[in-house]
Amino acid sequence: MSEASEHLHAAELSAIEGDLAKPGVLLTAFAAVRHVRRGQTRTGKPFFELRLADRSRTVAAKIWSDHGRAMAAAEELTAGTHVKVLFECEQYKGATQLSVRGLRVAQVGEPGYHPERLVDEGHELVADLLCETLVFDIETVPAVDLRRAPPTIAQAVAKTAERNEWDQAKVMSLSPYFGQIVSLAVGDGEQDPRTQDVTVLVVPPPGAAVASLPSWIRPVTEVELLRAFWALAGNAHVVVSYNGRGFDVPFIIGRSLILGVPARVDLISSPYSLRPHLDLFAVLGGGGYQRGPASLDVVCWAFGVASPKEAMDGSMVATTYAKGDVGQIALYNAGDVRATTAVYQRVRDGVLRFRDDW
Repeated sequence: MSEASEHLHAAELSAIEGDLAKPGVLLTAFAAVRHVRRGQTRTGKPFFELRLADRSRTVAAKIWSDHGRAMAAAEELTAGTHVKVLFECEQYKGATQLSVRGLRVAQVGEPGYHPERLVDEGHELVADLLCETLVFDIETVPAVDLRRAPPTIAQAVAKTAERNEWDQAKVMSLSPYFGQIVSLAVGDGEQDPRTQDVTVLVVPPPGAAVASLPSWIRPVTEVELLRAFWALAGNAHVVVSYNGRGFDVPFIIGRSLILGVPARVDLISSPYSLRPHLDLFAVLGGGGYQRGPASLDVVCWAFGVASPKEAMDGSMVATTYAKGDVGQIALYNAGDVRATTAVYQRVRDGVLRFRDDW
């Protein structure tokens, strides 16, 4: 990167918006490399695809072949490296992407470089769980006493329950405004699902005496759980879910907004993209294109994959949580991740490997 760039706009990734995000405006920023991959265009020209992050945001970036020095610098990059980048913004599939013009490793003591600002808040909770293919699933329960809510709020829940022929507890469990996340299961999607190491973060009920738990179950607060999720998602190359666009991610985003935890990566826009969020339900024809049921339980049955629904289902989570049995919920949640991993690998090998965008 030329020293002439020092007079350009300096910005944190979270500040790249408005006039600063217009094409032609050159910016510099410090960032941590989350992912780096060498690719090739349809015409045979090389490029690098990166994901760059600081504590506030994760953003995609590209280095094109006409920026030779940046290409050469990217050859030496590994995940976790702190860099200073020179770039301008562009829009790709409705999202901001950085077009990198220059890049070098950050130097200790240089103005504007604060290494602690490039580390995710939840990193220390899950530093040993970082992986490129993150498979996840959540479990939720009601968290609001409707007797203490304004009448209009209680009526809204009652009307939704009546319209869908559900009980009010289910309505609240499905909404981030009335429910909470009590379990987050995560695993590496490239591991064999039969022996996969799945870790579950659980939020014990307030005041509950939690029995001794195995090491793969980690008691946390809901805020810590959310921070851990965004740290994992921000470091992953692809985040894999089953109906995550329809439920898990909107719920996580809602709870993050309510509890003041910043989202680290966009997992909800660009619904037809395979990265950074691969929703298997959508790939398999869900979301209105497939007739008949297509739940994870149904797909597991059709694929001959073990389903955790045989021992427990989502309707039992709230009552199990009320008893303080977070261990049982963790077992069920971990089973969902192993089942999702098995489905992912079947889809990866049978469908995704033929797609140019994978």
